Amino acid sequence: METNLPESVSESYDSAHRDPLPLEELKGALKYRGLILQLVNRDIISRYKRSVLGIAWTMLNPFGTMLILALVFSRLFHSLESYPVYLLSGLIGWTFFSQTLFAALNQNVWGGAILHRIYIPRTTFTISALGTGLVNFLISLIPLAVIMLVLSFPFHLSLLFLPVSILLFAMFTLGLSLLFSTLAIYFPDVVEMIQVALTAWMYLTPIIYPKEIVPEVISKWVFPLNPLYYFVELIRQPIYDGIIPSGNIVIIGTLIALFTLVTGWLIFSWKANELTYRT
Repeated sequence: METNLPESVSESYDSAHRDPLPLEELKGALKYRGLILQLVNRDIISRYKRSVLGIAWTMLNPFGTMLILALVFSRLFHSLESYPVYLLSGLIGWTFFSQTLFAALNQNVWGGAILHRIYIPRTTFTISALGTGLVNFLISLIPLAVIMLVLSFPFHLSLLFLPVSILLFAMFTLGLSLLFSTLAIYFPDVVEMIQVALTAWMYLTPIIYPKEIVPEVISKWVFPLNPLYYFVELIRQPIYDGIIPSGNIVIIGTLIALFTLVTGWLIFSWKANELTYRT
C-alpha cells in the first residue's frame, strides 16, 4: 500500500534513526529554549507578584540570614577581617545551590503530569530551575556589593573571574540536580532525606566559619573530599581574598563540575522515558 507522506516525515519518525538519548535530550533542550526562558520568567514573577517588596526579597533573604549569623558569630570569629563579607560571599553560593536543587526536585516530582499531555524535553524542569537560581544569585550580589561599600571593603580585579566561578558552580548544580531528581522520582522519600543531608553538608563546608579554625585532620582530609568546598572557594576567593582561585581549586572544581554534569545528564536522559510514566 502506497502512502503520500513526504520522505522527510517518514524518516523523522523512524526510531531506527534516533540519536542517542543524551544527545536527543540536549537537542530538545536547545529547541525548547524559549519554553525554558518562559518557565524562568514565570517562576520569578509568580514568586514575588503578591509580595509588597517584590523581587527585593531575593536580596533581603541572604542579607537577613547574614545579619543574624553575623550577630551570633562575629565575636567568635573576630579574627576575620570584615566577617559579614566573608559570610555572605559563601552564603550566596550555598543559597543558590540548595534552592536550585530543591526547586529541580519538586518540579520533576510534581510536574510530570504535563509530560503525559504534551512532549517537552524532560530536562526542561531542571534547566529552568537552574535558570531561576542563577537570576536570584545575580540579584543577591547586590546586597553583597552594598555591604562591601559600607564596610569600605575593596573591590579587586579578581572579581572579573566570577563568571567562570559561577559557570562551574552552575554545571555542578545542574548535574547533581539531575542525579537527585532521578532518584526522587523513583523514591519520593529521597526529597526529605536530601533536606536533612543538606543541613549537615552546609556545616561540613566552611561557609559560616573560617577553615583555619578546624582541626588539621578535617582541613586536610575532609574538606578535599567535599566537592562543595571547591565551589564555595571559587566564589569566595575572588570576592573576599581578592585573588584568582588557585590552580588546584580551579582544576579540581572543573573536573568535578564536568564529571557531575556529564554523569547526571547521561543517567537522567537514559531514564527519561521511564521517568515519564512514574510521575
